[in-house]
Amino acid sequence: MFYRKISTKLLPRPGPELTEDNIYWSKYAPPVLVKEFGSIDYIDFSPVEPYNFAVTCSVRLQVYNPITKLVMKTFSRFKETAYGGSFRKDGTLLCAGGDESVVRLFNINSTNTVRLFSGHEAAVHRAFFTADDVHIASFSDDNTTKLWDISSEQQVISFKDHIDYVRAGAVSPVSPDVILSGGYDKHIHMYDTRMNKKILSVNNDASVESLLFLPTGGIFLSAGGTDIKVFDVFAGGRLLAKITQHHNTVTCLQIASNGRRIMSGSLDGHVKIYDTGTYNTLHTLNYSNVILSLGISANDQTIVAGMADGLLSVRTRENEKDTKDVRDAKDAREERDNGLVEDELYKNASDISRVPNVSGSKRQISKEVLCKHDVYLRKFQYSKALDCVMIPFTVNKNPQITIALMQELIRRQGLKRALSGRDDKSLVTIIRFLNKYIGSVRYGRVLVQVANALLDVYGDSLHKLGEEPLKMFTIMEKKLQEEWQLMVTLAQMDGALQMIMSAGENTPATVRKTQSMEPSNAAQTERDFVLNIT
Repeated sequence: MFYRKISTKLLPRPGPELTEDNIYWSKYAPPVLVKEFGSIDYIDFSPVEPYNFAVTCSVRLQVYNPITKLVMKTFSRFKETAYGGSFRKDGTLLCAGGDESVVRLFNINSTNTVRLFSGHEAAVHRAFFTADDVHIASFSDDNTTKLWDISSEQQVISFKDHIDYVRAGAVSPVSPDVILSGGYDKHIHMYDTRMNKKILSVNNDASVESLLFLPTGGIFLSAGGTDIKVFDVFAGGRLLAKITQHHNTVTCLQIASNGRRIMSGSLDGHVKIYDTGTYNTLHTLNYSNVILSLGISANDQTIVAGMADGLLSVRTRENEKDTKDVRDAKDAREERDNGLVEDELYKNASDISRVPNVSGSKRQISKEVLCKHDVYLRKFQYSKALDCVMIPFTVNKNPQITIALMQELIRRQGLKRALSGRDDKSLVTIIRFLNKYIGSVRYGRVLVQVANALLDVYGDSLHKLGEEPLKMFTIMEKKLQEEWQLMVTLAQMDGALQMIMSAGENTPATVRKTQSMEPSNAAQTERDFVLNIT
């Protein structure tokens, strides 16, 4: 007699919507890990092909090849810790600070120091070439920001407006005269070297760890604490947006995709990718340790993250053609192996009836192997079938099998029969499974029916149950109350949002007026508007 096995459906896990950015940023090969001698302070990519990247750690500045992941050049002229090695736009020069209170200039084709800029009184943590490539801006723990002339090896100008360490800085990508500095005094200052004065100052509310100009030069971002703040230069430093996506200190910021994306690294071990227009989070990359530095090549081909334990994680975008070839070869090998196994089974199974495939391309062996719970279902032994899928391995690793059996029992109207007459131990196992998955979006609908059937069977005899089953029933009650309260709260929020959206659609003039106000006045007007409706 023909018997149809239970069809187990693999329900999709609830997760973020699959977008073009999720697909784009997921096409990277598994990371290659390189061990360095100390924590990775700074990573910078050369702006020109082949997009080599410089890694500053310990007392060395090393240049890596992004294809081979091997060191091409090592600058070891530092006697103490080196900081912030960065490339010039033409990729021929490198500048770096350090604990020696000087800024060193290197030629990529030589290991000797080309220039040595002395004048700081404490460690220099960041140094960058200006947009005209003839000056270097340095940021130091002596609370100063200095500008150096490369040709004369002399200091051009110095600013001292901070009252604490200056650990972050940036130079304008469009103007060689605009410099941005951020300090541990929670302030960000913008300077114009033509006027030799500060032209802008904003409060970051947290120690500034990193600064970044967008390609237009009119907007800059600051990383401090767990927040990333976006400021408008032309509006006098007005705060445009506040991005709070990390749960630990944000340590580094980078521009990607030709200025269309922003990347941030944090001590929480995550790299977040944002849209430069909306500042919404588009994708997340996960790492095994806290991230201190981050770099990405101009063509998005290579992402490098430096961690506190000295590990350098290099991710390279997969070549789609190579990936397709590998996948095709793997499929062909699996098809060949399956054919060999099938031929061997066919040759040795003389006592099994053989039925040819309709297509004639392969031979099939018409012996159906049933799972243990299917065997019991076939014999209408529902209680034993349920016991088979309540073992720890199935419950923890493949709960969809247990759910499929419960659905089949509901369809056969045999669920109450399978649940009745159980001892305390097996009853506790079933209730524990319900408590674990009853709040799941994928399984909740089925498990609510199972919980109702369980209460119908044991509701009148709860006083006869042992202490452990009663405890499990109490936990189930609390979970159901929490789920109910959550549904009520979500329904209230949905109603409030629908009312606000309807009011906005009906009164466009009022909305336009509200948007033109300051943020605080707009929020107050919106609250008054909603109160008037209600």
